[in-house]
Amino acid sequence: MPRSASSSSHSNPKKSLALSSYHIRLEALEKEHQWLLKQIKRKRTELNNFVEQMRSLATEIFHRCTPTFEKLVDIDREIHTLFDEIFSTRKFGKQTKKDVEGIYHSLQLAGIISPKIEQEDEDTELDELFETNEQENNFSQEDTGKRYQYQETRQDIESPIVNKNDSSRKVRQTFLRLAEIFHPDKVTDGETQMRHTEIMKEINKAYQEGDFARLLEIEQQHQVGENININNEDDLTRKCTRLEQENEFLKTQYETLKRELRLVKNTPEGEMVSDCRKAARAGIDPMEQMLKQVEAQIQVISSIRNFVQDFREQKITIKEFLRGPEVLRSLNREIMEDLLEQMFDELGVIVRF
Repeated sequence: MPRSASSSSHSNPKKSLALSSYHIRLEALEKEHQWLLKQIKRKRTELNNFVEQMRSLATEIFHRCTPTFEKLVDIDREIHTLFDEIFSTRKFGKQTKKDVEGIYHSLQLAGIISPKIEQEDEDTELDELFETNEQENNFSQEDTGKRYQYQETRQDIESPIVNKNDSSRKVRQTFLRLAEIFHPDKVTDGETQMRHTEIMKEINKAYQEGDFARLLEIEQQHQVGENININNEDDLTRKCTRLEQENEFLKTQYETLKRELRLVKNTPEGEMVSDCRKAARAGIDPMEQMLKQVEAQIQVISSIRNFVQDFREQKITIKEFLRGPEVLRSLNREIMEDLLEQMFDELGVIVRF
């Protein structure tokens, strides 16, 4: 009898120790789980806010800058028309015509006026056409290969631990589990139906966006998760295993959100938003600065338009025209001064080392 009593007294502490280790593990997993949900929510909000700022900035630019940009386009069109009239009405020698055409093309290459796309000669040889098509096909195949390689690389980056199919399956399983609970047809009470209808809207939205974290948030918010017996080893094991899997999916979602935010910020539109934020912190109206820059550009292009117009009307000589307008010569001097200053700065760094 004493031996049996002794053996039973030793088994209880072992069981308590085993349960205690599960409790510690479960606590750690739940803590990590809550941290991941919080970080995903924060990063999701940051991404949504940044995208909304991009939209707002684009709308503001459109409303405030469109008249100025249209004015710029009109002047650009006038310059092209003037050159067309010059080539069609003025008689030039072979070299002079070549020089005038050189001025016209230089303005396009420098980005001062828009490039004019020349129409291809209609009597192009068939072999040239086939060669062009073959090159385009090669480029197309090359681009397709690059896109395929990029997609493969992106998939590898997105799911180093969790397979994408597994993630989609997990999202769907969670969605179905919540839909089974909150589908309005499952209840008859009118008030409950209305409440479940609103919850189902959130569930559907999260499912369509593949937002696993949001589905889990809804589950926790309405306390419809799995009930476990904290003194049952099987229940604890099952709960820990489930949390480990969910945490891996949540880590992948968190990394994807961070990467999406970086990609958005690195776009030209995203960089513009960042620049506007910096300007606003410095007390500068970025839209006003942009308009001033465009107005300055309009002044330059207007001077060039007037210069070309004077040449068309023969108010200036060919020699004066080939020298170019004063505004361009001033710009060239400024560019050269900037290059020289940069060169001397770099030389100074080299000397110091």
